[in-house]
Amino acid sequence: MTLTLPDAEATGRLGAAIAPLLAPGEAVLLYGPLGMGKSTLARALIRALTTPDEDVPSPTFTLVQFYDSEPPIAHFDLYRLTRPEEAAEIGLDEALDEGCAIIEWPERLGDDPGAWLGPDRLVVTLSERGEGRQATLSGVGAWETKAKDLDV
Repeated sequence: MTLTLPDAEATGRLGAAIAPLLAPGEAVLLYGPLGMGKSTLARALIRALTTPDEDVPSPTFTLVQFYDSEPPIAHFDLYRLTRPEEAAEIGLDEALDEGCAIIEWPERLGDDPGAWLGPDRLVVTLSERGEGRQATLSGVGAWETKAKDLDV
């Protein structure tokens, strides 16, 4: 599925639409170059699960932020990882055992991110499209069906 996101608000709406479909053990993988809206999408998704005014700092330097929500969600920014194994060291496996995860820079998990994740995940690739963005979504496992149910 491909969506046109003309502005940051549209990117946020996509994140908010994904949120209610997330279940424990699932991950949302955000691909795209710097400045494409990965953090905007993540922030909106987290706020849809917590509160609209939740403080959602970028985990660029902390690598991960955990949020109390239903289901619990962890926001990972893997940009600074040098080895895929470091994802386990910062709690990716525990996050998926207890809740769900949104992951910026999942390519840092190596050629097969699925080796580090559960069977159910949504892949969102953000790219430029005119003055806005384009989101290409593909689901794995349960998200093959859930992606089709997105109301955006």
